[in-house]
Amino acid sequence: MGKWICVICGYIYDPAVGIPDHGVAPGTAFESLPADWTCPECGSPKASFEPYEG
Repeated sequence: MGKWICVICGYIYDPAVGIPDHGVAPGTAFESLPADWTCPECGSPKASFEPYEG
């Protein structure tokens, strides 16, 4: 489970941490997020994310 980055705003989704404040439990793989999920920082669609290599 690697991290993913929003190419619009730079937000990094870390599946190990999840986003508890937005109902995403720790351990939730990026691929398991719903298709209509959006970036919690800028609202960009899931398609705006790519694997993070940092």
